[in-house]
Amino acid sequence: MILLVVDWLSALNEGFDVLRYITLRAIFSALTALVICLLVGPWLIRWLTAARIGQSVRDDGPQTHLVKAGTPTMGGAMIIVAVTLSTLLWSDLGVRQVWLVLFVAIGFGAIGWVDDYRKVVLANSVGLSARQKLLSQALVAGIAVGVLYATATTRPELELVVPFFKDAGIYLGWMFLPLGFLVIVGSSNAVNLTDGLDGLAILPSVMVAGGLGLIAYLAGHAVFADYLLIPNVAGSGELTVFCSALVGAGLGFLWFNTYPAQVFMGDVGALSIGASLGVVAIMVRQELVLFIMGGVFVMEAVSVILQVGSFRMTGKRIFRMAPIHHHFELKGWPEPRIIVRFWIITVILVLVGLSTLKIR
Repeated sequence: MILLVVDWLSALNEGFDVLRYITLRAIFSALTALVICLLVGPWLIRWLTAARIGQSVRDDGPQTHLVKAGTPTMGGAMIIVAVTLSTLLWSDLGVRQVWLVLFVAIGFGAIGWVDDYRKVVLANSVGLSARQKLLSQALVAGIAVGVLYATATTRPELELVVPFFKDAGIYLGWMFLPLGFLVIVGSSNAVNLTDGLDGLAILPSVMVAGGLGLIAYLAGHAVFADYLLIPNVAGSGELTVFCSALVGAGLGFLWFNTYPAQVFMGDVGALSIGASLGVVAIMVRQELVLFIMGGVFVMEAVSVILQVGSFRMTGKRIFRMAPIHHHFELKGWPEPRIIVRFWIITVILVLVGLSTLKIR
């Protein structure tokens, strides 16, 4: 939105031309989202507490979680609001990718909100059924992927980039559609599964968003993309502004979500963040790099799949409890130790993911 008045501002003082640079707008986007969360957070926590919108705790979960019962949840709404407002303010609204990523973020956030509302406010322990949730996610993800497929104008926009290999782009054709669906829905649910400890999901999300934001900037710059041998996708540079907003909002939310948490993000935040990371990775053609950088999310999701599969086939469990962060809790690890170690793992994985840009 700010770009709509840059011409007018530049007429007053040519120094305002600096606002055309994506890098500066990305910085302001992060700061704007951060400030919004820091200002809205205390008010939202008080309102959620007064409305008794608190977290319920599983009876079969770790006993240490009993103290978390009643902690305000659905706080992820502040992330969505901050990211949306900041992106609308600082990005180029003439770029289709901006509207698509906001559509996915808000759409999945709405799905999570309905699920949280049913579970917490209406005291329905099931919330949305698995079928209802999957169909809703399929609708939003399907629309986004369908638009990307229909509006693709160059071959690289439909290629799967293989990390660490030079010129290793596999043309997907119509297979772009199911792959894109799996990436968005899978990423969304993986982040949701990770959101089980204070701050466990949000900081890795911030780090992955930062990594994807850097890749988006490079992919949108013809010279850098050509030098690094990555797809040059027109307009993808503006996704840097969105990713920066997600970084700022995530840090603002972490201010209140760090151990011991004053508020939880709930499905409304986790589903939205995960889906946003997925669709950004698709737009910049780095789905496999997302798989690397989001390794903690992948590990959490795989632990659930293995646990369920093993129990159904053999009647035995692989882990003491799934997702895997609960396994470490039941082994006696303090919650802060698990959280920080998972953060450290994510730092390493994001660096490995970024290294794929040069090691080819």
